[in-house]
Amino acid sequence: MKIPDQWTFKSEEVAKGFDDHVREQLPWYDMATRIIAHVARHYIPEGGTVYDIGASTGNVGNAIRDTLESRKASLTAIDNSPDMVAIYQGPGEAVTADAMEYEFQEYDFAVAFLVVMFLPVAKRKEWLHRMTSKIKPGGALIVFDKCEQAKGYAGTVVSRLAMAEKLRNGVPAAQVLEKELSLAGIQRPIDMIGTIPPNATELFRFGDFAGWIIESHKP
Repeated sequence: MKIPDQWTFKSEEVAKGFDDHVREQLPWYDMATRIIAHVARHYIPEGGTVYDIGASTGNVGNAIRDTLESRKASLTAIDNSPDMVAIYQGPGEAVTADAMEYEFQEYDFAVAFLVVMFLPVAKRKEWLHRMTSKIKPGGALIVFDKCEQAKGYAGTVVSRLAMAEKLRNGVPAAQVLEKELSLAGIQRPIDMIGTIPPNATELFRFGDFAGWIIESHKP
């Protein structure tokens, strides 16, 4: 897959090559997917309402398919790329929509997998607050995202870990650099303290990437 000069998901070529590309760029991608499937089993109830936000071609939906089917839960898969939705192969209903504008109903379980870092910085905290307020009692929202680099030399060491793993995974050095430059101004790592709710429980970390469970605290 050719890396666009300005990264975009709204591309037929990117959509068709995305599944292979993301696994090359993020060697931990399948592990994180398995973690999401494990967590989903603990929060999706019988007849539950589930959202996959930034669904791409259906990776998360397929990972939780057995739980959805055995518990007769409904899944709405949301992506703002018509090209991704056109080749979606997961369960449930795939919808082309901007997650910032979409009218979410109250839900039992939702996943935002590598999504928040592509949302407008000024609106992220408000969006997450709104999403958290929609969680039904006993439910949860899962967020996996890239975080701002830690301070000091240790931050440099951690940041280089992801680059080293991409190279070890066989991604050509030129492509690693092309991807980083294509993301300039498009992907903005999140500020954990200013974005992630204080009640979130961290369940994953690899280099600059982390994942959290955000539970409902409604009575």
